Amino acid sequence: MGEGETNAFPLIWTQRQQPRRRGLDREQITAAAIRVADEAGLDGLTMKAVAARLGPYSPMALYRHVHSKEGLFDLMLDAATAEIPLPGEPGDDWRRDLRTLALETRRMTSRHPWFAVLVHARPPAGPHMMRRLEFMLTVLVRRGATVGDAMTYAVLIDRHVLGSALQESEEARLERRHGLDDDARLYAAIATLRELAAADGGLPHLTEWLTHPAGPTPEERFVIGLDFVLDGIAARLA
Repeated sequence: MGEGETNAFPLIWTQRQQPRRRGLDREQITAAAIRVADEAGLDGLTMKAVAARLGPYSPMALYRHVHSKEGLFDLMLDAATAEIPLPGEPGDDWRRDLRTLALETRRMTSRHPWFAVLVHARPPAGPHMMRRLEFMLTVLVRRGATVGDAMTYAVLIDRHVLGSALQESEEARLERRHGLDDDARLYAAIATLRELAAADGGLPHLTEWLTHPAGPTPEERFVIGLDFVLDGIAARLA
């Protein structure tokens, strides 16, 4: 950058890593932040809480290593992505490769519900995040897609994976906030909705479903949606 310019979108990956000091480094801070977010959610993820988890450190001591809260977010996202098993090379079945990766990503987001919230707010610039994306692109390009089309298909897969994770995370928060994780309260809420639908007079199918609500589990719905996406990609690649 020229004189007087500033980086409008600074990334932790472009910042020089500070040497380990007083027994503290980026990896320790990142691991502690993930534990805090797993237990307390993003609302409870403060530099003070992370510092307290690590021991007798001040929040300022953490900033020396992660530079900003956004930098910490980037480190957390990349560390969580590193938990996803990634083959060294694609196999001979492109659909199986992408389906397995999607399911493993879903398992990771189930362990770290905050991931689906943060990932939409930060660029996928971490080394593990970029390697995961490169794997998806390689699978699709080897199947005959252009790089541009491969990126489109990879984005569509991740929108399903991460969008589903975000929706389920928010639904779980809603249920906890209103006590709907209790079966009796949940059934009472459904009964209220059924009465509203019936009173409208023009919602017969919705009223019928609310009378006998049934359907696949969230996991089954996820797989159905994933197969829809993969079917669409297969049709475009044919």
